[in-house]
Amino acid sequence: MIMLDLAWYSAKLFFKGKLFRNPGYFYRQLTLGVLIGSLLLVGLGEMGLNLAFVITVSSLVTGMMMPFLLKDVKMK
Repeated sequence: MIMLDLAWYSAKLFFKGKLFRNPGYFYRQLTLGVLIGSLLLVGLGEMGLNLAFVITVSSLVTGMMMPFLLKDVKMK
């Protein structure tokens, strides 16, 4: 129950805009990661590869990239 309370409190702070110290940095890094993942998805898809392979590879690369992009995000 404590984890649910923590998640609920964090969600409320996020939607109020008070969760991150520098929300501009967070959104910029998040946009960069999504853009790179999307370009990888479209690029591999245009090469004519299997769709399941394309989705798996782009998801894996994007998922591995996000912790490095968001490592300096500070919360209040």
